Amino acid sequence: MNWLLVIAGAAVGAPLRYLTDRAVQARHDTVFPWGTFAVNVTASLLLGFITGAVTAGAASPRVAALVGTGLCGALSTYSTFSYETLRLAETGSRALAAANILGSALAALGAAVLGVAFSQALWG
Repeated sequence: MNWLLVIAGAAVGAPLRYLTDRAVQARHDTVFPWGTFAVNVTASLLLGFITGAVTAGAASPRVAALVGTGLCGALSTYSTFSYETLRLAETGSRALAAANILGSALAALGAAVLGVAFSQALWG
């Protein structure tokens, strides 16, 4: 049954990623991939929160499959991040490419830590 939960979460996460990416990017007149940055950081925050909730016993492993693996797995996108970073570097925006790499890694890690901390504050 867990695979059905993953599919259900992914069925929500994938269109949510696309729509969020387009909405965020439309608000910024820049080549920097703010949409991808936003969905990756958001997915990391949510995954950290769900992980903390499961660890504290406030959520079940089924919730982790639905939200963590399914929704967050489809919401975040390493392949698009990689492609957009490569395109920035290839078009001469090497500083933006480096900022995307460093900023995305630090922001996503920080968001995951924040999500876990928030869960621990609620249920720990």
